Amino acid sequence: MPTPPWKKPTPPTTAKTKLTAASIAWAKAAARKAGRRYPNLIDNMAAARRQLGAEHRRGGRTDHP
Repeated sequence: MPTPPWKKPTPPTTAKTKLTAASIAWAKAAARKAGRRYPNLIDNMAAARRQLGAEHRRGGRTDHP
């Protein structure tokens, strides 16, 4: 079984991703759908991955690996 993300150390060269208002709303909706009041780490990680994928498809954010 893989190690959960909250138990892994943060990689030293991680590019920070500032969530947009749309990504925050998506994370909140995912949390509500799962029965939580607020988004947790997993909701935020999924929103960031979704946002980076959309930016990559549009051709933005060239500094992220």
